[in-house]
Amino acid sequence: MSRSLPLTAAALVSITISSAPALSQDVDRMEQIVAAEADTGAFIGNVLVAVDGDIVFENSQGMANYDWQIPNSPNTRFRIGSVTKQFTAASILMLQERGMVDIEAPVATYWPEAPESWEAITVRQLLQHTSGIPNVTSLDGFATMKFLPTSPDELIATFSDLPLEFEPGERWSYSNSNYLILTEIVEDVSGLSYAEFVQTNIFDPLGMDSTGVDNNAAVVPHRATGYFPGGEGPRPADYVNMDIPQGAGALYSTTHDLLRWQQALFAGEVLEAESVELMTTPGLGNYALGVMIDDNNGRLVWHGGGIEGFNAWLGHDTSRDITVVVLANQNGGAANNIARDLVAHARGEEVSLPGERARLQLPTETLDEYVGTFAITADFKIAIFREGETLMTQATGQGAFPVYAAGDDVFYLEVVAAELHFTRDDDGTVTGLVLHQGGQEVPAIKE
Repeated sequence: MSRSLPLTAAALVSITISSAPALSQDVDRMEQIVAAEADTGAFIGNVLVAVDGDIVFENSQGMANYDWQIPNSPNTRFRIGSVTKQFTAASILMLQERGMVDIEAPVATYWPEAPESWEAITVRQLLQHTSGIPNVTSLDGFATMKFLPTSPDELIATFSDLPLEFEPGERWSYSNSNYLILTEIVEDVSGLSYAEFVQTNIFDPLGMDSTGVDNNAAVVPHRATGYFPGGEGPRPADYVNMDIPQGAGALYSTTHDLLRWQQALFAGEVLEAESVELMTTPGLGNYALGVMIDDNNGRLVWHGGGIEGFNAWLGHDTSRDITVVVLANQNGGAANNIARDLVAHARGEEVSLPGERARLQLPTETLDEYVGTFAITADFKIAIFREGETLMTQATGQGAFPVYAAGDDVFYLEVVAAELHFTRDDDGTVTGLVLHQGGQEVPAIKE
């Protein structure tokens, strides 16, 4: 639930398990994929890969707590940020199965406090981020609010009177605000707190004993400390009041519990088949209900998460019964990079790690053809410029990084798993680019 993600420590502990030969997985290559991020200090955390329900690879890197030098291990509990959203979506669908919620009904049906400007917004539009409600974590005041004791009503009041960014259903725009309202609906309809609902309806029945709603005042066994990357190594992350994220990002869990969740969800132990189908049917922006859908080379149901000091990634390839879980207690793009490479490798695809890809040497006059500012939105742009014989990229609010030529009009970054594919007009002039990252293709127009 953090405000932004990058354009999306050395290995101290390594545990590898090969308990099943499924798809003849190359465990050594999986170790290399994790080490590519861990050895640079970019990743500390836990990784798990399961095929046909069996764990084929498990790996722990770095420390759960550097003050006490406690290593990460399979029972370490991590905050999972927005991976929480699929549990909230499943809770809403449970209530729909019980006849207590209709996701096509207006929000005000179940949450009477909804302002008049929200009268056309449905529960489904909250679930799919097509409501038009501004994202609370992008508001100027949120950087201060996250430190303070804040009630749900106070939090919602910061955005409920703001104008909608677009007509409901018109387009897709990720907003944590949607899932704060969904939390209120779960509580108002069920008569239980969100924490009580997910505990009694999901975690307890599935035996997810290491998963729960985080609480700053609670003692949570094996809970990891969150870190930011620093020049001298990991440094403690900022405090965040865990009463704020709620159903948008407040859960903690382990790799094993999240594997259990995926197995149960897709085996029909959580929801009826019709509800699972509904949950995993993409809408605008390939966002379904609390999960993203990637239909390239099979169907991948996934979601990432980020909150101060933690990043998470959970994905399940329904075509091949592959589950990948990556939980990091240091912010950055490493969790996403590792997860994407592990999914590709488990599928039998070739994975090129940093340092393994050929770098084409282009003359400076060719590099200069790509120089310019490329707008994804009015507020988020990618600047391309040259430093000596190296092409650089810098996204709004982020650092500058080198990009390397991989082919005609194709460049790649090594700090994150991302590519830039430049587009030209009929005269051969560069007019735009497409950012390929995290399974998404995002176009940008040259200004």
